[in-house]
Amino acid sequence: MDIQDKLRLLPDKPGVYLMKNADGDIIYVGKAVSLKSRVRSYFQSSRAHSPKVRSMVAQVEDFEYILTDSEIEALILECNLIKKHRPRYNVRLKDDKSYPYLKLTVDEEFPRLFMTRRVVRDGARYYGPYTNAGAVHETLRVLKQVFPLRSCKKKNVDRNARPCLNYHIKKCLGPCNNQISVKDYRDMVNEIVLFLEGRQEELIKQIEAKMTKAAEQMEFERAALYRDQAKALRAIVEKQKVVVADLTDQDFIGLAREGEDCCASVFFVRSGKLLGREHYILEGVGDDPPAEILGDFIKQYYLQVEYVPKEILCSVRPAEISLIEKWLTERRGNKVQVKVPQRGDKAKLVELVEKNAREELARHRLEMEKSRARTEGALLGLEEYLDLPRVPRRIECYDISNTQGRESVGSMVVFQDGEPKNSEYRRFKIKTVEGPNDFASMQEVIGRRFGKAREEFEAIEEGMLEPAKAKFAKIPDLVIIDGGKGQLNAAREVMINLGYGFIPTFGLAKEEELLFAEDRTDPIVLPRNSESLYLLQRIRDEAHRFAITYHRHLRGKHSLKSILDDIPGIGVKRRKAIIQHFRSFEKLLKASAAEIAEVEGISEALAEQVWEYLHHHDK
Repeated sequence: MDIQDKLRLLPDKPGVYLMKNADGDIIYVGKAVSLKSRVRSYFQSSRAHSPKVRSMVAQVEDFEYILTDSEIEALILECNLIKKHRPRYNVRLKDDKSYPYLKLTVDEEFPRLFMTRRVVRDGARYYGPYTNAGAVHETLRVLKQVFPLRSCKKKNVDRNARPCLNYHIKKCLGPCNNQISVKDYRDMVNEIVLFLEGRQEELIKQIEAKMTKAAEQMEFERAALYRDQAKALRAIVEKQKVVVADLTDQDFIGLAREGEDCCASVFFVRSGKLLGREHYILEGVGDDPPAEILGDFIKQYYLQVEYVPKEILCSVRPAEISLIEKWLTERRGNKVQVKVPQRGDKAKLVELVEKNAREELARHRLEMEKSRARTEGALLGLEEYLDLPRVPRRIECYDISNTQGRESVGSMVVFQDGEPKNSEYRRFKIKTVEGPNDFASMQEVIGRRFGKAREEFEAIEEGMLEPAKAKFAKIPDLVIIDGGKGQLNAAREVMINLGYGFIPTFGLAKEEELLFAEDRTDPIVLPRNSESLYLLQRIRDEAHRFAITYHRHLRGKHSLKSILDDIPGIGVKRRKAIIQHFRSFEKLLKASAAEIAEVEGISEALAEQVWEYLHHHDK
């Protein structure tokens, strides 16, 4: 079915659409209230489209769509698909970050306080996010010094147990041995809540009042304890900068843009205090207006963070603000507002966030320029050091991995202009070699790679294959073999037989980082501090990583299969279902019987049998 036929069949319902190019790659993901009108609009008059959209549509060879029940569901699915596929024409966060939070388990009889990077709805209270894990650990250390909460990992406390070392060194009040009542322990927890909610001054005044009262009652040792507590808390408070009078939890977001480079900065303000800030480089912004860029950023950012504040203050009004507010309100559990402050402290803080974004973008652009210069210098250096006929824009590297000849695999990684091109990486499961024979394994990998290249060239010449759909037809300017002279000679024999002997090929030995060429007796030694050597090491290490990852995957599947073969009641079909579900023995071993029963074809009784075998057989 061609695109025009598909367009006629589009439903007038909400959903997500995925645009694909000739290679089948997803190049754009979008959402719509009406798929019918939205997707059709791309293929109508292009005069109203931006250059970015026109460029995208020109590459579209096919599309798919997924229906959803609502526009909010479409928004969530769109963000998840962008994160998964990272389409070229979508605005994308360059990386994901996991922030630390302080978790207070108020749902427990004797609560604990600790750092976590996961926020779940489990009845506990979470405070953050914090951008500096070191500062979180320091705050946690001081709070536990002032308020000796229990630090054991048990959710429920045995009131008749022996107290641990922390009790004896006065770092715990001993709830496990009835040394403190539930009420007194809760009073201490409430004081911690005051501090974490930003009401530190109120808490310090309460502690100082206790200090005065203890001194008046001639309890000087207790008064000194309260004095030290107040002093420690003031030390933390002095490090926290009050930026707004409003005590509402807020995020301040600003954008900076120069050409197609864009940076978003986020300041985290909790109870009026600035806890930290973070910067994000955005890709794929093209010529999108700031409102759309900010809207896309907010959607992707709040999909990945755990905590949504009550207010989000922005430098510009984001696109789809009503839908975003509705979605964030659902995520938070109560109303969330997205605002653009016009005056006062909040407007000034937004300006400060924008200034930080501009400075971060300038720093990023400078680093990118330096990186490009280093990479270009490395490629020019390789051309000179290795006496190559041209600058090696495309470099391929090959490696072999196995365990005593078992589960042998080969890897092919591709670097284009000094950067990894992951979409063109290839992995090979060795089929023709028995035992630990790296030379023969390398010959098989090289033979399959360049054999495929020759087949595709012939198919292109005969008009049987479109060049854009060829997977191996691109020929490298330089080939690196992970290994010494033996591996190199084995690879060169196959390349010459297949007609690719003209490609410069070198072996790179690991220990002394020597380069071997087939027509030279002595190895080539690149300068130890040269960018050219660093680039080759990076490519070699990437090939090794890619090979060993595949090898471990196959080895894990093999060991899991072997174990399942011995369990009564697990035949071929069920074994395959378990392998596909858990992928590794480690994951299966960690699973409960209920989780095993989720596998198709596995009853609860059989799941119990599998669990028992895994945990008690031969023990």
